[in-house]
Amino acid sequence: MRVIGYVRVSTEEQASSGCSLVAQADKIRSYCGLYGISLVDIIEDAGQSAKNLGRPGLQQALAMLDAQDVEGIVISKLDRLTRSVRDWALLIERYFGGKASLLSVDDKIDTASAAGRVVLNLLVCISQWERETIGERTATALRHRQRQGIHVGSVPYGAQIRAGKLIEDEQELRAVTLALHYRKQMMPYRQIAEEFIRLEIPTKRGGHWRAQTIRQIILRRMEDENGKKA
Repeated sequence: MRVIGYVRVSTEEQASSGCSLVAQADKIRSYCGLYGISLVDIIEDAGQSAKNLGRPGLQQALAMLDAQDVEGIVISKLDRLTRSVRDWALLIERYFGGKASLLSVDDKIDTASAAGRVVLNLLVCISQWERETIGERTATALRHRQRQGIHVGSVPYGAQIRAGKLIEDEQELRAVTLALHYRKQMMPYRQIAEEFIRLEIPTKRGGHWRAQTIRQIILRRMEDENGKKA
């Protein structure tokens, strides 16, 4: 059987290090060598999330199935392909219900058999149940923290968190005021970011100022002010 290997990592940091991609590729090569499967190539999606199927590498692999250049796809683990139950249903219906094979190394799945297809469907359903259960538990925990008056979520620029409470950060608030002043002078967000870099004003996490960050800070401040007036 001729197959195409597929590997994916979701963050740019993982993509730049390459460790996870290499580990996935090594598993795929070892698996194909062990079972005498002809591995045509390994396609990667670096820094791509599994939120949908619109990834360049995955689309290339699926196109090879459509063109019958290969008979199956080999992955190291099911979540490398997708985490969406809807997407799994589509993939199983269009490809892995009999037209082509899906082989998952860690999950020990081969959809060439009816048993393999049943196991795949069961694992997808169980995975969805686990995610929903974790989501429910997380939501319950967050509501409990909110009832106790503990801040939940990211800390906005202009504030810091202390003992679970949001308090004003005077240095950052001065920067917010300056950004608002520049904006009232019709200065573009990009230019404000460049000015902040020139003035060596620190960001929240020590990175570089970007136009989108300045825009978010200004819009959030304006929303807060409008809320207080209301």
